[in-house]
Amino acid sequence: MTQYELSVVLIPSLAEEDKKAQLEKVKELVVRFGGEITNIDDWGKRKLAYEIEKHKEGFYYFIHFDASTEVPAEIESRLRIMEPILRYLVIRLDEK
Repeated sequence: MTQYELSVVLIPSLAEEDKKAQLEKVKELVVRFGGEITNIDDWGKRKLAYEIEKHKEGFYYFIHFDASTEVPAEIESRLRIMEPILRYLVIRLDEK
């Protein structure tokens, strides 16, 4: 299994329960395609480097997971169509 990090930025206008619901959906995607979540970092609301869809802030989450090599493409294809997600990125972490 390979280690990955999924970075997700949610729109800032979400209520607390909506944020949690969206995070749960993302976690379910990782698990559904065979990933095993090892850590979740919640950075809270941060200012964006540049404006995205008229938003200047976003809620940042970093999800570390182990999975096979085809899982990130499956996750990205599902994240692409989720409305409350401003940006996402999956990267492979280097082995130490």
